[in-house]
Amino acid sequence: MPVRLDSQDKNFSADFETLLGSKREASEEVGAIVEGILRDVRERGDAAVMDLTARLDALTLTPETLRFSAEEIDAAAASISPKVRAALETAHARIKAHHEKQKPADHVYQDHIGVTLGTLWTAVEAVGIYVPGGTASYPSSVLMNAVPAKVAGVERIAMVVPTPRGEANPTVLAAAKIAGVTEIYRIGGAQAIAALAYGTASIAPVSKIVGPGNAFVAAAKRQVFGTVGIDMIAGPSEVLVIADASANPAWVAADLLAQAEHGGGAQSILLTTHKALADAVEKEVLRQVALLPRAQIAGEGWQEFGAVITVRSLDEAVVLANRIASEHVELALDDPRALLPKIRNAGAIFLGHHTPEAIGDYVGGSNHVLPTARSARYASGLGVLDFMKRTSVLGCDPTSLGVLADAAITLAETEGLDAHGRSVSIRLNRG
Repeated sequence: MPVRLDSQDKNFSADFETLLGSKREASEEVGAIVEGILRDVRERGDAAVMDLTARLDALTLTPETLRFSAEEIDAAAASISPKVRAALETAHARIKAHHEKQKPADHVYQDHIGVTLGTLWTAVEAVGIYVPGGTASYPSSVLMNAVPAKVAGVERIAMVVPTPRGEANPTVLAAAKIAGVTEIYRIGGAQAIAALAYGTASIAPVSKIVGPGNAFVAAAKRQVFGTVGIDMIAGPSEVLVIADASANPAWVAADLLAQAEHGGGAQSILLTTHKALADAVEKEVLRQVALLPRAQIAGEGWQEFGAVITVRSLDEAVVLANRIASEHVELALDDPRALLPKIRNAGAIFLGHHTPEAIGDYVGGSNHVLPTARSARYASGLGVLDFMKRTSVLGCDPTSLGVLADAAITLAETEGLDAHGRSVSIRLNRG
């Protein structure tokens, strides 16, 4: 059964802490297995990748067939329906337009004593994108990861996507083509992460790896961090709906089930000031779940990880929401903007009754790669800056160096780094 809490109950604080601390990740121990896979790929390269793909994905590959050919990508893109193509193009255009507004400008200036200071932004040279495959395929993830990289100016994007038994989703390949990604490998799992991080004879290494995956992919990203950069360790998806009496219970229930149908520990939480709405939403969830093709997954997700919390006020809801720090926060209110400045911890916020989270998943324009597992307390969703590096610029002329020299030499001597101080004084003929 989904958790039902009331902030006025005497045990609420303890029960709420239990909800926050509940573990939704897969419990299997994968770290040691992944460590072995990474070591194997590092030592044997293509051979290890192909052996693991044959064993785990029932797909036999050669160095020549690791990568999708241009003809295969074109054929897949041509095979999708005009309606699907139009939807992908709409999503691509909106995601690109929004992310172009995130691109920072270089800034170099001269301060009042003549010191040149500034910041230069440069794109990461090569990025690897992991796209999940298997039980579900996500062309939207291709766009959400590739478009900001392209906007940032990344020169090389290498995409990996598992193709169990050789089955490739043509919509995923079509999305890649629309996004301008042409280097695509039919591999997945920890072995794909290893190939991107360390390189093989057929796959050149990248500088950063982004994109969600299963527990093995998450563990592999964690272990290769340092050799390459990563975006984040993605956990199960989650939504928090804050609603009052103005909300439509059928709409709220639909949004809760939209997250639950992800499976894999996805969590849906309703925070409401209105007990009658809470009761109505629970009834609606039971009615609607039976109508879904993925009814078993959504139903089990709601029963195991769902929660309905009633509170005394929206101010109290905000306090709890900031503690939950959900990946997605929907404000199902007549005046959502009044609450917007108070929500500090959220991956993304969706305003009002007519903004279901699913619009953000696909065509809103904002990115759907967002912090999970309460990491919205300190992390942000994927964006253009994740594919760029900031370089500081500093320049002194003789006059400005003279102004700063005494303070610099004093601090160097205080730290016992005399050579540091001398590198300044020598330029002023002080020794």
